Amino acid sequence: MSDTGTRWLSADEQHSWRAFVLGSTLLMDQLDQELRRDFRISLTEYEILVRLSERPDRVMRMAQLADAVCHSRSRVTHTISRMEKAGLVVREDCLEDGRGVQARMTDEGFALLERAAPAHVEGVRHHFVDACSPDDFAVMGRVMNAVTDRLIGAHPEAEIR
Repeated sequence: MSDTGTRWLSADEQHSWRAFVLGSTLLMDQLDQELRRDFRISLTEYEILVRLSERPDRVMRMAQLADAVCHSRSRVTHTISRMEKAGLVVREDCLEDGRGVQARMTDEGFALLERAAPAHVEGVRHHFVDACSPDDFAVMGRVMNAVTDRLIGAHPEAEIR
């Protein structure tokens, strides 16, 4: 490769980068597979239920929800449509201004989240947390917070933390 001023990754950096890409892909796929197998919901649907459960009255504007889970509005709209058909959420007009649409978690959605959460957390712990020393896990948290802080401009309304 010609020298274009690019700061290429060193062999150690490349090794760590590839380990991150492969590990994070395998982890998310495993967690998604477990939720689909045991509870018939995707990891994205689970995360939407979590976000709604943390809000007063379990309701959130669709645009805000898309930002919170860092997905496009159209992707969240399609996901909410599936969840609505399953009885986990309902869509309704925003009472605040009448212009927007919000998603509200149903009692059925909350009951599913209560059943799925212990198993999901156990999966996160088994596949990820327990694979690291406490010091390494803390470092990983700091690194990912730094990455998030650097990239948050692309998702200014994101409620990641």
